[in-house]
Amino acid sequence: MNMELSRRGFLKAAGAGVAGTTLGAMGFGEAEAAVLAHVRPFKLTTTVETRNTCPYCSVACGIIMYSKGDLRKGEQADIVHIEGDVDHPTNRGTLCPKGAALKDFVHAPTRLKHPMMRKAGSDRFEQVSWDFALDRIARLMKHDRDANFIAKNAKGVPVNRWTTTGFLAASATTNETAYATYKVVRSTGIVAFDNQARV
Repeated sequence: MNMELSRRGFLKAAGAGVAGTTLGAMGFGEAEAAVLAHVRPFKLTTTVETRNTCPYCSVACGIIMYSKGDLRKGEQADIVHIEGDVDHPTNRGTLCPKGAALKDFVHAPTRLKHPMMRKAGSDRFEQVSWDFALDRIARLMKHDRDANFIAKNAKGVPVNRWTTTGFLAASATTNETAYATYKVVRSTGIVAFDNQARV
C-alpha cells in the first residue's frame, strides 16, 4: 500500500496526536477517571488538619499534619500523614527528604517524649516530669549565674557577662519567637548562644 503524505498533512496528524495525548494527560481519559473514582474514598476528609513548622533545620518550612482520633471524645490522636504547606511562604508546599520523612520521625520507637535525667554516678537515664525538669534547670541556672556572673571587667567597665553557661535554641521557629528567645538569653548575660542549625 503506497500512501503519500504531504508535509501539511503530516503536521495536521502530528498536531491532532499531541492534542489527544495532552487531553488524556490532563485527566480526560478513562484511565484517569477510573483512578480518581478508586482514590476518592481515601481522601483525608475525616482527619484533623494541623499546621506546624518542620523541626529539622533553620529554614523553618511549613508543614500540615493530618491526624485521626477526636481528643474531645478521649481518643488518641494519631498522625497519619504529613505534607508541605502550600500556603507557607518559605517552602510553598515542598519538603526536603528529611521533611518528607517526618511521619517516620514522629512514629519512631526511639523518639524521646519525656524529659530524661541521668543522676550523678548513674549509668542510665530516668524519666522525670516536665515540672521537675524545668524547676531543676531554673534552679541550676540561678546558682551558676549567682556564682559566676561578671558585672564589670578589670577596668571597671560594666560588661554583664555570664560565661559558664551556654544556650542552644531551636532554629525552626518563627522570627517573633527567635527574637524573644534572643532577648531573654542576652538579658541574662549568656555569651555562648547558638542554635541547632550550626551544630
